[in-house]
Amino acid sequence: MNKKTLFCLQDALQLRSYQSSDLPNLGKLFYETIHKVNQKDYTPEQLQAWAPTIAPAAWHERFLHTFTQIAVLKNKIVGFGNLEQTGYLDCLYVHHAYQSCGIGTAICDKLEQYAMQQGAQQITVHASITAKPFFEQRGFVLLQEQLVKRNDVFLKNYKMQKKGIPILFKN
Repeated sequence: MNKKTLFCLQDALQLRSYQSSDLPNLGKLFYETIHKVNQKDYTPEQLQAWAPTIAPAAWHERFLHTFTQIAVLKNKIVGFGNLEQTGYLDCLYVHHAYQSCGIGTAICDKLEQYAMQQGAQQITVHASITAKPFFEQRGFVLLQEQLVKRNDVFLKNYKMQKKGIPILFKN
């Protein structure tokens, strides 16, 4: 465990459910994280296509209808993630200033714990180039590399899957 992780873990990280009042902070965190953390793997044009605005209005309904966890540290939202009823891990974002502090791990642990409680046998994710190593360390395996189109721009990501979780929400 590195010094940064120890420092972050000493603080009281809290995970809680999504509240509608979170939306502006989540939009800002999403935008800033993509534009700062993912810039090493994507072009400015790709980053703008992926996260063109700060507050995606459609997120409110999405988060209300999925298992969504918000990570809070010292009264500040520092990350969020959600899991759809299909077992698809839709979002996992950690504030750019809190990378490598265990926050993504804590959120993912909670999402996977929930999946297990629901009887899941697998979870899928479409991981960015930047996030792929994180998911590999968690036992996700690559199913396929893919190009997705966002606002007329192609971005590379990876469809990944983690099996062995006792399937979540049967279709």
